[in-house]
Amino acid sequence: MFNREILQEIHETFLFWYESGQEFEMTQYSKENCNRGESIFLNLINTLEKLGINGEEEIKILAFKTSVEAMNNLNKLIPGFIETGERESLCHLYDEVAKLAGLDPSKFGSGDGIASEWREW
Repeated sequence: MFNREILQEIHETFLFWYESGQEFEMTQYSKENCNRGESIFLNLINTLEKLGINGEEEIKILAFKTSVEAMNNLNKLIPGFIETGERESLCHLYDEVAKLAGLDPSKFGSGDGIASEWREW
């Protein structure tokens, strides 16, 4: 269900955050913090892989809810971790993962995407 491209895009997103953080001395984008964000996505991917493309939609949606809430919690722990640019990147990644899982992200968050159902950032 998930291809190397989406895994690479997730990795590159958090690597970019880390490298930009280093360049501009933004401590919230430490290697550890960026790895924590990436792990949240990898946990979502692992859960969805186990469910498979034909898995129950309600359970897939619950997996997204759990993931977005974990990202909310990470953002609470690390002030300034998810700002405007990061929010856009995360929403894009969540929508891309939703498509690969067989969900239409435009059906969530009043058309704003699946993360918009639960995100606090």
